[in-house]
Amino acid sequence: KKSGKIKSAYKRECLNLGCDVDFDFAGPAIHGSAVFGYEGWLAGYQMTFDSAKSKLTRNNFSVGYKTGDFQLHTNVNDGSEFGGSIYQKVSDHLETAVNLAWTAGSNSTRFGIAAKYKLDSTASISAKVNNSSLVGVGYTQTLRPGVKLTLSALIDGKSINAGGHKLGLGLELEA
Repeated sequence: KKSGKIKSAYKRECLNLGCDVDFDFAGPAIHGSAVFGYEGWLAGYQMTFDSAKSKLTRNNFSVGYKTGDFQLHTNVNDGSEFGGSIYQKVSDHLETAVNLAWTAGSNSTRFGIAAKYKLDSTASISAKVNNSSLVGVGYTQTLRPGVKLTLSALIDGKSINAGGHKLGLGLELEA
C-alpha cells in the first residue's frame, strides 16, 4: 500500500492553524485544525473530510482555560462524546489531574485520576487509575539534556492473575 502525506501549519501568538492531507488510493483525506487563544482562554476545532466517502468523519470542538497552576478543559467529539478535565500543579513537585467523559446514548461514564511527582530535577514518577480498574505507573529519567528514558506499566486491576498487562520502555530524543 502506497500513501503520502502533506502537512502545513501557521502559528502566531494567539492562533495556531493546521492542515494535513493524507493521499491514498481511495482518495485524499483532509485534516484541519484551528486553536485560538486570548488571556488564558483557548478554543479549538478539529475536522477530517474523507473525500472517498464525501463526508466529515471527525468533527471536534473544545474550550479551555489556563492560569499559572490550573487548567480546565472541555470537549465535544462528533456531537456524541463529551469530556472534561481539570489539571492542577499543586506544588513544584506534585501535579494532579482528573478526567471525566461520557458518550450520548450510553450509560457508561469514564473517569480517571492521575498524579506526577518530581523526585528531583531529572527524575519523576507518575500514576493513574480509571474506573475500568486500569492502573498505570511510570518512571521518567532525564539522562542528559534532550534525552529521556521512560519505564511504564499498565495493570488490569480486574484480572491481576490473568495476565495481559503491559510494560513499556521509551526513549525520547529532542533536538
